[in-house]
Amino acid sequence: MSSSRTDVDAIVVGAGFGGLNMLHELRKLDMTVTVFEAGGGVGGTWYWNRYPGARCDSESVYYMFSDRFSSQILDEWTWSERFAGHAEIRDYLDFVADKMDLRRDIRFNTRVSAAVYDEENNRWEVTTDDGATTTARYFVTAVGCISTTNLPPWPGLENFAGDWYHTGAWPHEPVDFTGKRVAVIGTGATAVQAIPEIAQQAAHLYVFQRTPNYDIPARNHPIGPDYVQKVKSTYPELWERARQSAFGLPYQVAEGSALDATPEERERVFQAAWDKGGFYIGLETYSDFLVNKESNDTISEFMRARIRELVHDPATAELLAPSDHPFFTKRPPLESNYYVTFNRDNVTLVDVRSTPIEEITESGVRTGGGSYGVDAIVFATGFDTMTGTLFRMGIKGRNGVSLEHKWADGPRTYLGLATHGFPNMFMITGPQSPSVLSNMPVAIEQNAEFIAGVIGHARSEGGDFVEATREAEDRWVAHHNELADGTLLLGTNSWWVGANIPGKVRTLYPYVGGVGGHRKICQDVSEAGYEGFTVGASSTAAS
Repeated sequence: MSSSRTDVDAIVVGAGFGGLNMLHELRKLDMTVTVFEAGGGVGGTWYWNRYPGARCDSESVYYMFSDRFSSQILDEWTWSERFAGHAEIRDYLDFVADKMDLRRDIRFNTRVSAAVYDEENNRWEVTTDDGATTTARYFVTAVGCISTTNLPPWPGLENFAGDWYHTGAWPHEPVDFTGKRVAVIGTGATAVQAIPEIAQQAAHLYVFQRTPNYDIPARNHPIGPDYVQKVKSTYPELWERARQSAFGLPYQVAEGSALDATPEERERVFQAAWDKGGFYIGLETYSDFLVNKESNDTISEFMRARIRELVHDPATAELLAPSDHPFFTKRPPLESNYYVTFNRDNVTLVDVRSTPIEEITESGVRTGGGSYGVDAIVFATGFDTMTGTLFRMGIKGRNGVSLEHKWADGPRTYLGLATHGFPNMFMITGPQSPSVLSNMPVAIEQNAEFIAGVIGHARSEGGDFVEATREAEDRWVAHHNELADGTLLLGTNSWWVGANIPGKVRTLYPYVGGVGGHRKICQDVSEAGYEGFTVGASSTAAS
């Protein structure tokens, strides 16, 4: 264990898209920076997510840093598939880290165990699991929204005689399921990608489903040089459209209600988007799905009809066709051969809503409906999203108040990027920012640029702390909640509202006002001299 102490200008936690971008922005301010990364390499989420079939669900030509980060990287890097796989995404982030010489400021295999604000000196003291302490004026979390795995506390797991895995912490070496009986528990985004791959190896695959999803076909395919050149030649326009869009993608987002179209017209529009694949069916069809239940019913029934066409067994098809929530009020996974996998003789769907899992036994999984003998279990049970990783870092602000205590009734932020009582601390893609309701790299770039702007403003003012005011935070929380209340999202049990974690406060964690709307608000704040932030040099609490 180390007892060393280091002083730098800024500490960043995480070396995924967010941490790399933040490091780059802080270097522009001539600041000394240390990045702590729990993994052994860059990648963030993608360092850990290596399960079979793992890939991004934003089109890869937009799932990258823009020309504002580096036009050279944009020119030199070329993706091979429409939706890049996990290995290629890690290759890309390795390329970025090497090209920008970022690794020299990153400490890998180092996890933050405590981060405490020193009010007397207006600095953060960050302790890591090797016993070292690093102090910094500024503390930025770039830990990702989906990084702390959730493993439900079913009894008996310690007695299971086989191997078990969580999709969010997959081994780095390949896992061979050939000839094995395998259980996959969960049918969310990671499971939808892993199940078709595992089914091709397993002797038999049991899929334990509590809640079905509206899974959208990805239509993934290799991308050729002509397409790549076309996209690269129009990147300036595409990036600008992405920045102004609601979801961080340069799509032609439709305006209008599905209810204004005839049934025949709606069917044509839905089918064209279904055939196109990707999120076009939610973005380029009609615009009121999240606020109008009757309009949403039209797309929900279309999706259910497609599932019934793809799955041969009617009883299995009905189990896979959601009926308890509207389309897009849970994260809609992109699928490649997911539904047709249930037509295989070696795949069995187990409904654990009607017969819940009771325990993990030495030989498999026991539910209220019977026992299933398996050799391996894959837990695709999701994550403690948005706040889980932040709370586990032991963050304490003014007067020793922990972040978890302050947010006991739900997150309270200003712009989703700062929180009152925690001076000089910022969060990339924090709660109440667009984050997971967007193409993440686009949201991350805006967050990093804005945070660097606040820090630059504070330094130019000669202050040693900058803090969101309570009044600005109150206004943002009220605004966030007003937008959330106007949607269908709060009525659905999803991880977007924390429903997957027992006891977690139910609220909409991401900001539903869109990437473009959030960017405009942040721009107005910066043009008004970073309105809502107090810059000072005293140890007394900001107003």
